[in-house]
Amino acid sequence: MISKRALNRATLARQLLLERSDLGVVDAVEHLAGLQAQTPHTWYVGLWTRLRDLTPSQVSDALESRDLVRIALMRSTIHLVSAADCLRLRPPLAAMLTSGTNAIFGKRLVGVDRDELVAAGRSILEEQAMTFGELGKVLALKWPDRDPLALAQAVRGDTPLVQVTPRGLWGRSGKAAHTTASHWLGDLEVPELTLPEMIRRYLGAFGPASVKDVQTWSGLTRLSEVVEGMSDLVGFRDEHGRELFDIPDAPRPDEDTPAPVRFLYDFDNLLLSHADRSRVVTPRVKEQNFDPHGPIPRLVLVDGVTAGAWTTEIGKERAVLRVRPFDPWPAAALDEAAEEGARLLAFLAGDVGDQRVEIG
Repeated sequence: MISKRALNRATLARQLLLERSDLGVVDAVEHLAGLQAQTPHTWYVGLWTRLRDLTPSQVSDALESRDLVRIALMRSTIHLVSAADCLRLRPPLAAMLTSGTNAIFGKRLVGVDRDELVAAGRSILEEQAMTFGELGKVLALKWPDRDPLALAQAVRGDTPLVQVTPRGLWGRSGKAAHTTASHWLGDLEVPELTLPEMIRRYLGAFGPASVKDVQTWSGLTRLSEVVEGMSDLVGFRDEHGRELFDIPDAPRPDEDTPAPVRFLYDFDNLLLSHADRSRVVTPRVKEQNFDPHGPIPRLVLVDGVTAGAWTTEIGKERAVLRVRPFDPWPAAALDEAAEEGARLLAFLAGDVGDQRVEIG
């Protein structure tokens, strides 16, 4: 038996949210099994809130040197991963990515030789990085009777494509252009992960977890037999009787371990990587009635669970970070949030002169 609070502390420890880590940027990203990163920059906060003394340039430098890349992986969403993990993680996810493409665009591609299409797409993108809109227009010259978007998405689903810089670099902008991972990373060779190895990576970053949790994170299905065949895993039951799995030597702190105030970014993996998110996400989040068509809320953890939301307004002369608690917070949490918010605003706003944190 493991309590919800103990699950919370175990997951926070593995997510580097109980105590900031001294890991280097690339090592931290690998430890976390990647960060969801479909936005150009908001995920920088995800690293800042987990690593000690992080600067934006440390992350941008790793992207420019190609030690980090952004590529569609788990759940078919763009993730920030190390170059090595780009090559390790893509193969066990390949069938899911292809089937997802087929489910949406397959009817528009009937009769197209997929091998020929992918080979053409690879050749085009290795000659010049392009957005999917641009790629579709070029491919449509050869397949004029086909939907250009479907052609481009078939290439995305069937071959590893990375977003190239300057997209994702701090303080800079660029179109969402892609090239092949092999072209971007050159002669880098690493062994691909087996499914059990990938599951162990997940548990090391998010466990203890159920089979459904692993499937939610990865986008894969039918993993029960794989997990149950991993005889080295340890087992638990949560408060609802669900079976959970874990790697034996992973941290599982006492449930009364203090959890500091932490600011999460909009697509933080902590919030998206379990089928049952109640170990971190409280019912009060849903009760806020956030606009489903508006910006994804950025949440604040107090005592390890979602207790508020935060926004920023950053101009040339003034920067404000606003925190809205869902319920009254203890005085100590208010003080801690003010201090943590001021540090975050300094990270986001740089040398803007007038910086202030407002809570309430």
